[in-house]
Amino acid sequence: MRDGQWMIQPIDFDQPGDLVTGLYDAFVAGNGDDHGPVPSLPWFSYVVTTGGAGGRSEAWVAAEGGKVVGGYALALPEDDNTHVGRLFTLVVRPERRGRGLGSALFEHALERLRAHGRTLVLTATPDTGSGARFAAARGMTLSLTEARRTLDLRTADWAALERMRPEVDGYRLERWVGPAGPELLQDLATLMDGMNDAPRDADIEAANFSVDRVRSREQALPVIGRTPYTMIARRTSDGAPAGYTRILVDEDRSDSWGYQGDTTVLREHRGHRLGLLLKIGNLLWLHEREPHIERVITWNAVSNAHMLDINEAMGFEFFDEQREWRLEI
Repeated sequence: MRDGQWMIQPIDFDQPGDLVTGLYDAFVAGNGDDHGPVPSLPWFSYVVTTGGAGGRSEAWVAAEGGKVVGGYALALPEDDNTHVGRLFTLVVRPERRGRGLGSALFEHALERLRAHGRTLVLTATPDTGSGARFAAARGMTLSLTEARRTLDLRTADWAALERMRPEVDGYRLERWVGPAGPELLQDLATLMDGMNDAPRDADIEAANFSVDRVRSREQALPVIGRTPYTMIARRTSDGAPAGYTRILVDEDRSDSWGYQGDTTVLREHRGHRLGLLLKIGNLLWLHEREPHIERVITWNAVSNAHMLDINEAMGFEFFDEQREWRLEI
């Protein structure tokens, strides 16, 4: 597809050449006003080329004079929510904006989603800025607002965190570094089902966290170049999995950020302060093992009052807000 001097073309994931790298460079350049951690190329490539566990993807770029000047990637769930297409990124290099390329890419993405039978589009942008203005101008409406918070480990009150760690009877903690072994996959699948209680778009059904899906997630960790620190809680009486938390760090240790992953406590085990126990315990362990990590960043829906209270009690401070947008097509 051609328009003016640029051409929209698909990325062949079997022979991507430099197109994924070009899209990544455009992504980084297009998000220059975001002062949070910069996603690594391995992480970006994995999301673009797979759509994440439980789905598939496709990606298109706009090339001008042999250089990628913009593009987008679609995540297409297959294990659940097969009516949904997630627009993972749609970006135009700053120097190429104002020429209609963003609009052309957006319309092209909608055409591709319709071809796949998808009827709901979701995407995310910062709360303010060009991305939010672009989404609103194209008829997208707000689905969910998430707040990012950070904890500066260089100034954290570690003694206070230790005092804050609750004593919880009837449960024991288990922890490991790296992907989960085969013997833990069923427990993780059970625990991840607790994430279905987190706020989500009204038209999104509960995710199907099968053992195969969890296995794919774990196998992807070395590919995306991140090492997880994982802690789970088990009921002492029968060993039943009760709660889970995870922090990830870059495998090459080139980044001083830690990325707080999912935290959940299954419904029948709530009310014992397991969430606080897990998050503080895992953070203290991370700090001991990875002293180069300076800050940890976390995401939560602003309507998730319980988790926000935990984060604020631990000293996480507001960083910014992100919007999830929706459009029915």
